[in-house]
Amino acid sequence: MAISQAPNGGHDQDGGRRGVHGARCVALIGPFASGKTTLLDAILTRTGSLSKPGSIAHKSTLGDGSPEARAHAMSVSVNVAETEFLGDKFIFIDCPGSVEFAHEAALALAACDAAIVVCDPDPRRVAALQMILKQVTDIGLPHLLFLNKIDNSTTPVRDIVPRLQPASAKPLVLRQIPIWENGIATGFVDLASERAYVYREHAESRIIELPTSVAAREQEARFEMLERLADYDDELMEQLLSDIPPPNDRVFDDLAKDLREGLICPVLLGSAEHGNGILRLLKALRHEAPTVADTARRLSVDPQKAAAYVFKSVHTKAGGKLSFARVLCGEFADNATVYGPAGNDERAAGLFSIRGEETAKRGPAKAGDVVAFGRLESIQSGQTITTVKGGIGKVSAPAAPEPAVAIGLGLKDRKDEVKLSAAVAKLIDEDPSLTIEHNAELHQILLHGQGEMHVRVALERLQRKFGIEVAREKRRIGYKETIRSGTEVRARHKKQSGGHGQFGDVKITVRPLPRGSGIVFDETITGGAIPKTYIPSVEIGVRDYLTEGPLGFPVVDVGITLTDGSFHTVDSSDMAFRQAGRLAMSEALPVCNPVLLEPIMAVSLAVPSDTNARINSIIAQRRGQILGFDARDGWPGWDIIQAHIPAAEMDNLIVDLRSATAGAGSFAAKFDHMAELAGRLKDQALANAREAAE
Repeated sequence: MAISQAPNGGHDQDGGRRGVHGARCVALIGPFASGKTTLLDAILTRTGSLSKPGSIAHKSTLGDGSPEARAHAMSVSVNVAETEFLGDKFIFIDCPGSVEFAHEAALALAACDAAIVVCDPDPRRVAALQMILKQVTDIGLPHLLFLNKIDNSTTPVRDIVPRLQPASAKPLVLRQIPIWENGIATGFVDLASERAYVYREHAESRIIELPTSVAAREQEARFEMLERLADYDDELMEQLLSDIPPPNDRVFDDLAKDLREGLICPVLLGSAEHGNGILRLLKALRHEAPTVADTARRLSVDPQKAAAYVFKSVHTKAGGKLSFARVLCGEFADNATVYGPAGNDERAAGLFSIRGEETAKRGPAKAGDVVAFGRLESIQSGQTITTVKGGIGKVSAPAAPEPAVAIGLGLKDRKDEVKLSAAVAKLIDEDPSLTIEHNAELHQILLHGQGEMHVRVALERLQRKFGIEVAREKRRIGYKETIRSGTEVRARHKKQSGGHGQFGDVKITVRPLPRGSGIVFDETITGGAIPKTYIPSVEIGVRDYLTEGPLGFPVVDVGITLTDGSFHTVDSSDMAFRQAGRLAMSEALPVCNPVLLEPIMAVSLAVPSDTNARINSIIAQRRGQILGFDARDGWPGWDIIQAHIPAAEMDNLIVDLRSATAGAGSFAAKFDHMAELAGRLKDQALANAREAAE
């Protein structure tokens, strides 16, 4: 149902605001499965942009239109849709809720005017909510909280909000209270306008007389809201102390000012699935959300220069690359020449409007619009473009997070090897939180991502968009080997086959070195036993052998000294002494008590404090060693756990970690040292290596 225009004037009867210049861009963000995509459809339906809302279960929502999103019933990328409400243009960006796709959301948030943080009325999800609220607070993005699924709540709102408050650095200011009948939320009271409403399925709520059953609670909740607002308004504080009821216009103005300045986080109620609370939410946005001019000032963008922030890149089969961007200042014409932050110029191959998975040609883009620029090949997500030659100061964009998982890529068809690198480069251009690694030592191509679903979706896109099918391989472990004891050997390479033969004779001592020393080669040749010109060849032969020792892995932390030898004036050569050096090592190392070494990672785990016991158990199960605990700086109620965990035990750590922390935990890992591996675990590692080599 389309919304009719309000009468002309500064404020409509519900505090709406007219005459805003430029479209406002609002992000829908929140924990996984909180109902963001359903809310987007509810908003578009209420404003007349959709005839009826879609359904996640029936795969019919406007958002989540990609095959991967539909297949997994979850958002895997940002979705854009625009609509009009009471004459004002709004653009909504529906952001993925899964932490595995959080970088998609982070890039989009950078140039939004405001965010609606969607959350279940479930205090158990405080940790996941805290991650979202901290993200928007840290970048200074004004935001409000939409307490979704109020119809399914079993906890009173007066109890929910205080339990959610620890997740927010800003005061959560309750704007509405529910009206309950037989344990079901049938309507709400707006604390700013002091009006009561009854919900109607997918329709505008109907004004009713304030029920006597909630009158006392309404007065209490309204006073609490006004007290919060008075913290930032001395005149309002004086009115409250003097028992003077403030005029509603003053209350609305304070709510708008405090939201735009990021002083509070208003809390509204509703049910996206049933279309309840949508109109109140839209009116709050219309009256209180900042404009694109406010956002440009917040981001320190020069208003005299045309500027647009690119938050998403998409490679299409037919149209090439599309760069989704928010215009912050000025105007961009169709086919305009734009400049990147380094001054690099590109000519846009058209401007396109965006609606879910669909794009359409459009005219010039003005401040506030979200559009797709065609074929800006050198422009990456997170960059700011301008029409001014030489570029413009960039909007601060978030860095890609550290990867949490890695999988090996094995091509099912070898002829795709050339195509793979180009295709993966496009995947990473679309999603910078993916990285690719060509590990020469392990002879494996590794795809790094933010979780199991993240890499799975990447592989699905690789096949759908680029026609490349890969086989998932288990990540190989960089085992090494070393020795416990030393020895001395003499080895001679001698071969005669007519004409010049081959002769090289060397005597070496081999000794173990402290961990981390690497390979040390030296010589103590005296009296010309071996000419100096052949000594480098001996070292080459020694190092050749050490690339794969008696256990089948690269050898480390070994010292080799060339002490003696002999040569033949005719048959000796560089190749002969190289072979002699390799032969000497092949005889020496098997008798030096070779041992297997495994890489140990230094892991820093960020987790809610109340999950520490579960995390300690996970670390212990993975043969880890806990090194210490620290409070996580700037994160009340969180800890950083430092631990050493073998690299072989890192697979699926993120799965266990997120399972134990309701999706909130994360970690960073880097190589720390090599440690000896013995017994059954050593035998298993050797067996796995033999199997992989066959």
